[in-house]
Amino acid sequence: MRSDIRVCSAWRDRHDRPVYTLGSTCPDCGADAVNSAPAPFDPADPYGKYRRALKRRERE
Repeated sequence: MRSDIRVCSAWRDRHDRPVYTLGSTCPDCGADAVNSAPAPFDPADPYGKYRRALKRRERE
């Protein structure tokens, strides 16, 4: 699921705190806004298959 809330991509350089928006650009500085939610999983997770196997065992 993707979040509609975005954060200014240059907030560390241009602002003293994160600037959130629903648009595609920052309302203060005009920089691009990026998705503020972290990725739900890492495709290169080396332990993913073990974590999924453990969840399957706990369901049974």
